[in-house]
Amino acid sequence: MSLWVLVTLGAALVQSLRFMLQKQLKGAGLSTGGATFSRFLFGAPLAALAAVATFAATGAALPVPGARFWAFALAGGAAQVAATFLTVALFSLRNFAVGVAFTKTETVQVAAFSALVLGEAVSPTGWVAIGVGFLGLLALTHRPGGGGIFSRASLYGVLAGMLFGISAIGYRGATQELLPLGSFSRAIFTLACVTFAQSLGMALYLRLREAGELGRVVRAWRRTIWVGVTGVVGSAGWFTAFALQNAAYVRALGQVEIVFTLAVSVLVFHERLRPREALGIALVVVSLIGIVLGAQSA
Repeated sequence: MSLWVLVTLGAALVQSLRFMLQKQLKGAGLSTGGATFSRFLFGAPLAALAAVATFAATGAALPVPGARFWAFALAGGAAQVAATFLTVALFSLRNFAVGVAFTKTETVQVAAFSALVLGEAVSPTGWVAIGVGFLGLLALTHRPGGGGIFSRASLYGVLAGMLFGISAIGYRGATQELLPLGSFSRAIFTLACVTFAQSLGMALYLRLREAGELGRVVRAWRRTIWVGVTGVVGSAGWFTAFALQNAAYVRALGQVEIVFTLAVSVLVFHERLRPREALGIALVVVSLIGIVLGAQSA
């Protein structure tokens, strides 16, 4: 099995764990912005340490990135933060499920952006697999009475999907600018730069918009640090996968995350699996197989 496949599966698994931990932060008295910031605040120094350790172990010189690297990295980081805020905003809407389903248009949008911005086309097999996976995700996220496709939730979802797509292309482009460094060195250096910029930007936002929230985040470090740890580990996986493979294939394969989430729901919380959800999982699994085959034939 290809390395990028294993790395992507691992990143999706760790990200599922991070979302489980983030759910518990509601009891820590943090706002949405504070809970989001905690991931970057504790993740940035860990990413920096990992980068220093990686370059020390390999003996490679630290790169001096140019303007194109920073344009890709900063655009990707800003898009990821904005997409996260939009996704969180969906929780306050009655038709939240419809919006979440539309965030899954990310896979199609990443494929389009990848071809337009980076010149990395997706094979016909890959496009078919992405379409099958999208249908599976719609089956998994649809809820009766969720609202129409032109609702505010739908708009938030499509915008979030677009921004997640931009972030994926930004990270792929940034890692490509660091060639000929090894894939993990490129990934961890980019991750350190992005998380530092995100921490700085979110700290400024909270200082201006949410007085006192910075202090609450720091005081809750015992609960939030694990979100930062899993966030860095998961992000390191995503960035490494982006360094190895077309972002469209990486994000499409990453759809397996929702299967992991449902597995936890059934096995840990003993929740019932609906027939529609079983169909959705089957379609996603078929899609994942097609994506791997499509990437190999590209």
